[in-house]
Amino acid sequence: MARKIGINFHGVGAPVRDLEDGEAPYWLSEAQFTHVLDRIASAPDPHQFVVTFDDGNLSDYEIALPALKQRGLTATFFVLTGRLDEPGSLNRDHIKTLIGGGMSIGSHGIAHVDWSLLEPAALDTELSKSREVLQELCAKQVTEAGIPFGRYNAHVLRALRHHGYRVAFSSDMGLMNDAAFLRPRTSLRGDMTETEFDAILAGQMPPAKQLRRALGMTRKRLLPLR
Repeated sequence: MARKIGINFHGVGAPVRDLEDGEAPYWLSEAQFTHVLDRIASAPDPHQFVVTFDDGNLSDYEIALPALKQRGLTATFFVLTGRLDEPGSLNRDHIKTLIGGGMSIGSHGIAHVDWSLLEPAALDTELSKSREVLQELCAKQVTEAGIPFGRYNAHVLRALRHHGYRVAFSSDMGLMNDAAFLRPRTSLRGDMTETEFDAILAGQMPPAKQLRRALGMTRKRLLPLR
């Protein structure tokens, strides 16, 4: 069971749609983005990194895809099906081009909502309908999900498994076990310092933070009990 470093991006460059409250810090400049990709591509083992993108922004196609291909890297793109074909977001042809370029597609749900707060019926709709749309579009099984905001609980994890997902990516930071169902990753922010980027790309986390992460992940996986 390999331990890998999950790196998650959202938007790159100048947004071409209205952003949600609190979303702007998760957009990186193109220079920051390509710098991180260069660091990954030049690592002794680039396969140590698992690269993902959330939200299905247009920059996934216009900026990320050519940059990844230029460096021989691949990534998984978690798409919000409710934003498909909307201005500033991916359209159906973009997704087919991503797949043709060797990239993978996963579900981020329909709307950008906190799955841990949804009633069971609404959660089932988010997980099942988004997967159906993407499977029809991709012409293959979609088995990975990127959890919006990284917020989950036992109900969310059970529902993901029930609806056929084999992997769920959170935002718990730190190293991931690439054989586990729940796989943590770190979302990069445009306001991070070079020192912070260095620590993330090195897979470094202070012992106290590792302990808090482990306790937090255990609590979220087990609660609520019913």
